[in-house]
Amino acid sequence: MTPEATPPEDAPAQALENLEKSLEQARLAQETKDERQVWYFLAYFLFGIHFLAFVMIYAVRHAK
Repeated sequence: MTPEATPPEDAPAQALENLEKSLEQARLAQETKDERQVWYFLAYFLFGIHFLAFVMIYAVRHAK
């Protein structure tokens, strides 16, 4: 084998490091997506609670 054809000594370590970086980026992307979904759920929940409260207030005030 020629010296140019042999892989560098740190090739497995470099590949492992690249894999770890890509997994970390994927985990951070998923965490960001999950966090956004939690905020959307909270917003819909709070909106629903207020909407229900306004409907109940309207019903009580207009009851005969």
